[in-house]
Amino acid sequence: MVTINDVANAAGVAPSTVSYVISGKRSISPKTRRLVEESIRKLGYHPHAGARALASSKTNVLALVVPLRTDLNVAVVMEFVAAAVTAARAHDQDLLLLTKDEGPAALQRVASSAIADALMVMDVEAADPRVPMLIALDLPVVLIGVPDHPAGLSCVDLDFTAAGAACVAHLADLGHRSIALIGPSPAVYRRGTSYATRFLRGFDEAAQGRGVRAVSRPCAHSYEAVSACLDELLAADPGLTGLVVHNEAVLPGLLSDLRHRGLRVPQDISVVAVCPDTMAEQHPVALTTVAIPAEEVGAQAVEMTMRRLGGHTTPEVRLLGPRLTRRDSTAAPRT
Repeated sequence: MVTINDVANAAGVAPSTVSYVISGKRSISPKTRRLVEESIRKLGYHPHAGARALASSKTNVLALVVPLRTDLNVAVVMEFVAAAVTAARAHDQDLLLLTKDEGPAALQRVASSAIADALMVMDVEAADPRVPMLIALDLPVVLIGVPDHPAGLSCVDLDFTAAGAACVAHLADLGHRSIALIGPSPAVYRRGTSYATRFLRGFDEAAQGRGVRAVSRPCAHSYEAVSACLDELLAADPGLTGLVVHNEAVLPGLLSDLRHRGLRVPQDISVVAVCPDTMAEQHPVALTTVAIPAEEVGAQAVEMTMRRLGGHTTPEVRLLGPRLTRRDSTAAPRT
């Protein structure tokens, strides 16, 4: 690998002179600059990211903050990450993935270290404690998720309130009058994670508006938790005919448990899932779904970030409308 010392030797100058040419920190004579630049070209020297950042005051790096907690479905999270990586490369940007759950202080440290030009933040809470610090940062910030009070921050997400309502409307239109929501794990609700609380609100409001009996339970990511959740729901309403599953990690266990109970999908019970379309066809019954638009959300988050880097500082909140696709897991309830 060609080093800065190799360039200096070829140009007949000190390594510090090569560094000054790259960074622009000091005035260098045109003749010396030409010698250094010619040596760089001949040797194929590529200065590291830190040196390039000194020269341009830009790192060409976007940081994506996504704490990988045990209650998250990593497969779905990585769909957002992959979309953001692809979109960032289209803008000649690299993506720095920050996965440790360290709170506001860590984000302040990242911003002050100048390792990235902008921040994108996932796993947003309704009353997110990071919001005041993010507003104060002298750095473009885009949230993938929407807190209750964005307060000048740009945000993009699926409209989870409308998604919850769409699931209820689909089942109600088929004639179901007794339904249940299997939600994310209890820890997600305890944190007040924005997408979970917004979906639950849309589900409850739509059920009330349609005159549909509705109950909801959180569910951890284990077969035992799924079985216990179904026990509770069926005990609370033995006439249950429809399930809305806002927890893609439990879908395999849920469908298996329903089979063991002798409940056929959709003949005995209908199931609507909220998950990426890529997961809808991976089960014994093709699932009716409201899609999680990971690719679109990730791409829009990068596009909004680049707009802010380009000087468009007016904050905006983009909520993507839900898209429900009917497949084989929903039908009219048996009379």
